[in-house]
Amino acid sequence: MPPVISIADIAQHDGQEVTLRGWVYNRTGKGKLSFIKLRDGSGIAQCVAFKGDLTEEQFEQASKVSQESSVVITGVVKKDERAPGFPGGYELSVKAFEVVQMAHEYPITPKEHGPEFLMDNRHLWVRSSRQWAILRIRSTIINALRSWLDDNGYLLVDTPIITPAAGENTTDLFKLDYFGEPAFLSQTGQLYNEANMMAFGKVYCFGPTFRAEKSKTRRHLIEFWMLEPEMAYFSLEDLMALEETLLAHVIQTVLTKHRAELTDILERDLAPLERAAAAPYPRISYDEAVQRLQTLAAQTDDPEQRDLLKIEWGEDFGSPHETALTQMFDQPVFVYHYPSAVKAFYMQPVDGRPEVCRSVDLLAPEGYGEITGGSERIWDSQLIEERVATIGLPREAYAWYLDLRKFGSVPHAGFGLGVERTVAWVCGLPHVRETIPYARLLNRKYP
Repeated sequence: MPPVISIADIAQHDGQEVTLRGWVYNRTGKGKLSFIKLRDGSGIAQCVAFKGDLTEEQFEQASKVSQESSVVITGVVKKDERAPGFPGGYELSVKAFEVVQMAHEYPITPKEHGPEFLMDNRHLWVRSSRQWAILRIRSTIINALRSWLDDNGYLLVDTPIITPAAGENTTDLFKLDYFGEPAFLSQTGQLYNEANMMAFGKVYCFGPTFRAEKSKTRRHLIEFWMLEPEMAYFSLEDLMALEETLLAHVIQTVLTKHRAELTDILERDLAPLERAAAAPYPRISYDEAVQRLQTLAAQTDDPEQRDLLKIEWGEDFGSPHETALTQMFDQPVFVYHYPSAVKAFYMQPVDGRPEVCRSVDLLAPEGYGEITGGSERIWDSQLIEERVATIGLPREAYAWYLDLRKFGSVPHAGFGLGVERTVAWVCGLPHVRETIPYARLLNRKYP
């Protein structure tokens, strides 16, 4: 019996008879020839069925098999530089053809479909070559992030999804009835990460987070995945050095493993990624960023653009501001020392400037905006108590968190990286809905 192989390994079997198992991606041909593009999850290969090489019944099936039918095909691997597929350059000369299940008429065809139709059929859309490439790259990004941390002394410690209090902003939480008491779906694992950090020194958590923010922008999801490292005895400067090292490693890994998917399938311009694969990245303060934006707004002749860029010190950046800032650099850029009023309650104030905190966002180029956000954390017990009281947070819900500052508190820092925004940037996608297998949006929870 010929060996069953994956399409990804087809080049290793040139001249050999093998068996492929998968699904019909496309079929063309007439007369005595049928050309079948077969996908098996690892790649796509062209299989050429010639009437004289098959039984009459087998050739009849090969000539009429429908899109996405499941099939088993045996044949001889032949090198042909013209052969389409992924990887291309090899095709299968069919010697035996078996239909496992003849698919019904497939709703997604080579013609153009609108995004709503495709999202309604997301359970099928993930089979397309574009989505296949995106989700493979997503997997590599996640693996590269976690493996680098694992190899550099960080411990994965899971944090809860159901929490008694907000990590940041209570208005953005999904509220639950927890056996008669209020609870929330987690918007971050960071508070628990700080407790874990006090036990293990360097930790990270990775999992789904939930934001009830009623936003329809191309950057927002209701459910998304976050990587959140937390480190003892880390400063803001240490944090930025870690982030750029980690992200550069991720980009290098993706370029090594998925250059073909990026260029051939996603048609991604690799130049911005090549630049991002080398650290260090530029750094500017929030003060400087506001000055740059105000200067840019004053210089533009377009009143609409001027309004979009308008900003006063103390305001948070919107998408137009982040896009404009990143256009001033050819790499991702750090913006640090934001106003305390626009950041979370736990961020350490700058010495002598309590209105500013030791925070930092990393902005990706090409209009993709913030992909990481982090800070030094308040580690002084009295100061964190004052912050909680000033903001009006319910102390009883945060008692355990405040307790951390009583038993060996140390300066520490951490950040969160949004996986979907990172995938969108790396793949050059116009919307985050394609970066996750099943997107949850303001108006979508199906399929």
